[in-house]
Amino acid sequence: MLINQIEPSHIAEALKPIWLAKAETASRVKQRMHTVMAWAWANGYCQSNPVDVVDKLLPTQSSKKVHTQHQPAMPWKLIPEFICFNILNKTRYDVTRSLLLFVILTACRSGEARGMTWEEIDWENQIWTIPAERMKMKQQHRVPLSEQAMNVLKGLQGLHEKWVFPSPRKQTILSDMVLTSFLRKHNAPSDTPNRVATAHGFRSSFRDWCSEQGYARDLAERALAHTVANQVEAAYHRTDLLEQRRPMMQAWADFVMSETQQPENT
Repeated sequence: MLINQIEPSHIAEALKPIWLAKAETASRVKQRMHTVMAWAWANGYCQSNPVDVVDKLLPTQSSKKVHTQHQPAMPWKLIPEFICFNILNKTRYDVTRSLLLFVILTACRSGEARGMTWEEIDWENQIWTIPAERMKMKQQHRVPLSEQAMNVLKGLQGLHEKWVFPSPRKQTILSDMVLTSFLRKHNAPSDTPNRVATAHGFRSSFRDWCSEQGYARDLAERALAHTVANQVEAAYHRTDLLEQRRPMMQAWADFVMSETQQPENT
């Protein structure tokens, strides 16, 4: 089939055999399909991304919610030491380490960071604007960037004209397995027995830190780009509280990098 002839029903038919029986695998296949079709749409080969609405044609995966809520997370108090001994090094353009550090600093989803482009960055105001089509809930999300996050980005300038975190070999978006492999290789500690921490779990680490530091629930939830389930409450959410979130994200960055602070002359 020509790529512009592919419709949601075709995607659904391809996924149906494993959608319920192998929910995690099916979700990953769907994610890969979405990436391919997003590229096709961005380059004018089709009018829309048929994967966007395929969930409407498939039954609910009963185990999906449970799975996403229990990603092994690194206890937040362990993060500074882990960063110091496993993530930081003096090699410029180490994309995997830079990506993981940026994910931790911004508490974003790894897929949002992997697909990040240079045009999404407002250097003057230190804001990363993620377009709606790249967000899980299909709503634009703005991220106030800490000084440490800005330094990560500055260290990657010149590596690729479009992608911030490109694959060194293929010069395209990094695979979703690079962070998983890195965390396994370094035996990243987690709050789940016999399992290493996941990249997604750092969002939970950040959320726990926010709670224990006394930050308002609303600020923490907006930083994570979580939607408000209560429709009445959602009606009052007219702003993303960007500037109120900025000091919180800077404090988080200062904490996670606290084991790496050294005098400038060392």
